[in-house]
Amino acid sequence: MHFLEGIRLAWEQIRTQKLKSFFTLLGVIVGVMFLIIVVSIVEGMDRYIRETLTEKVMGVNTVRVGRTPREDVNSSQEQRRAWARAPRLTFDDLDHLRERITLPALIAAQSDASGELQSDQGIKVENVRIQGVSAEMFEIQGNWKIERGRAFTRQEAEQGRPVVVLGSSTAEALFESVDPIGRRVRIRGFPYRVVGVLAEQGSFLIVSLDNLAVAPARSPVRSVLNAPGIIDDIILKANSPEGVPALQQQAIEIMRLRRRLRPSDLNSFVAETTEESLSFWDTISRVLFVALPGLVGISLVVGGIVIMNIMLVSVMERTREIGVRKAIGARRTDILVQVLIESGTLSGVGAVIGVGVGAALTVLVGAVSPLPAFVAPKWVALGVTLGVVVGVASGVYPASRAARLDPVDALRYE
Repeated sequence: MHFLEGIRLAWEQIRTQKLKSFFTLLGVIVGVMFLIIVVSIVEGMDRYIRETLTEKVMGVNTVRVGRTPREDVNSSQEQRRAWARAPRLTFDDLDHLRERITLPALIAAQSDASGELQSDQGIKVENVRIQGVSAEMFEIQGNWKIERGRAFTRQEAEQGRPVVVLGSSTAEALFESVDPIGRRVRIRGFPYRVVGVLAEQGSFLIVSLDNLAVAPARSPVRSVLNAPGIIDDIILKANSPEGVPALQQQAIEIMRLRRRLRPSDLNSFVAETTEESLSFWDTISRVLFVALPGLVGISLVVGGIVIMNIMLVSVMERTREIGVRKAIGARRTDILVQVLIESGTLSGVGAVIGVGVGAALTVLVGAVSPLPAFVAPKWVALGVTLGVVVGVASGVYPASRAARLDPVDALRYE
């Protein structure tokens, strides 16, 4: 009965004093609204970065062998010095791994730089991402789908033939409406024959993934990318997620033996999985999930203070009513529970409104940006729960004051 009575009184206050109730709940509405927006966008960003980096940039079920990690967040100073002294990877390292890896895996070289491409019609495109890779990269990078023409073959890659596969935006910029297959482009002055065009991949944040030229790593483009015989990375792809740890361990053992490292020596190379490469983002996302909602929580504190003051005013206005209730037998706990329920209901209504507005704005953000922002049910439940908790906490002081009122003094209150 106390529960229903408290809810009824709260609704009566909202209905009869709309403007006062709106300003009472404004802090809670704003706080919960921004909480929903922030956590939904951060979670959407987290999902977007993980999916895009894994599927479009790094590759699924892959191990990258390189000189240094993609992102270094936890390494010791000693380990960094070991990497700095380490030799660069070479084509001989690639062949060595291919000969000694016994697990089922695809193995490919990968080097990249940016540069200018020029078509046989004299059209130039600058800042193209130029990649020198093994033919296996077209299988490792699952998002490299050939739209026109073909990928270069393993024979062409091993022989270093001057052939190239263009990204969709690069092909369009160089040849416009002309079919690029069979045409010539120059990469830093070296002539290449276009054998294929990749399907559109989109972008990662603001970086286009279609402004791309892919050529055999052993072709003349190697002089554009690195010193003679040097490659940036060796990419290994397992058949399944379960096979990645074993493949990583075997690659480490082979490279340590090749470089004659003693058991006490640190690795002079990196063999990292996609998940390990994303460790830098794990750190960032944890900070975002803690810090941003914490800042938004300040609005809830302000909203709670406003609700507490309004409930104090409400208790003063109903002093005679409280005196009558006590005179006819109401206990302190009855008055306390009623005021707390009323305060929690007011704040809960504000939380529900905040969730609705926040969800609508989140859907809008998802519609106009690449972020897959969406409102997860857990954040809706958290927003409403926080609103109710803030209301109940804000009502504790007014409720205790109301419960301590002397019935005789309350009845004489004007």
